[in-house]
Amino acid sequence: MVKLLALLLIFYSSISVASAPTSWQFGFPAPATEIMEVVAKSHSFVMSVMVTIMLFVWALLAYAMFRFRKSKVTNISKTHHNVFLEIVWFVIPMIIVSALAFKNAKLLKLQEKIPKADIILKVIGHQWYWSYQYPEYQGVSFDSYIKEKGDFVKGDLRLFSVDNNVVLPVNTNVRLQVIAGDVIHSWGVPAFGVKIDAIPGRLNEAWFNVKKPGIYYGQCYELCGQGHGFMPIVIEAVSKEDFSKWIENKKLAS
Repeated sequence: MVKLLALLLIFYSSISVASAPTSWQFGFPAPATEIMEVVAKSHSFVMSVMVTIMLFVWALLAYAMFRFRKSKVTNISKTHHNVFLEIVWFVIPMIIVSALAFKNAKLLKLQEKIPKADIILKVIGHQWYWSYQYPEYQGVSFDSYIKEKGDFVKGDLRLFSVDNNVVLPVNTNVRLQVIAGDVIHSWGVPAFGVKIDAIPGRLNEAWFNVKKPGIYYGQCYELCGQGHGFMPIVIEAVSKEDFSKWIENKKLAS
């Protein structure tokens, strides 16, 4: 029992505090949006319930094995039916399942109810790269490919860095519109709590609001061919002032 609790403590204490993946990482990256904060809390709640049930069942099993071992049992019980116990082990699981459903229903409502957007980011999945468009800023669009090793600069990550980062302002509601130009892809950034399919001929939507500046990584989460593992996503969250400067530079360069 002590060893199990120690393992659980190690597991939860080793949750990554960086948006980039790390060696031997367990758990989620540090939440960068309200959605991901709720996802992490919901996960912790569900895991707590599961661990509590598991420990309770193990304790009952250990008690039954010790208390009713062959050397201690003299009179075998003939009881084969107990209405009270049957009601208890029906009602209690129903309460637990209802609590879990209610907790996750709030998360689904938060994810599905898209608030008024300040910026729209349109994403188009291709084999095997991403295209990005900013509809409010005409002329601002670009393709984003994985970086070759020869193009790396200090701070770049193998299989995660791209030639064109997506730049977005912090504390801004971003409406994400995702579609595909060929086969099904899936656009996702773990630190944002967002993963949405990119389907040809269908526009899917999600939203997020990044709370703090930083570099956040994601990738394609739908097997889309031999280049599936080479479609990273890099979001650079900056201040609103820096975002305005970046937009102006993009307009001048187009």
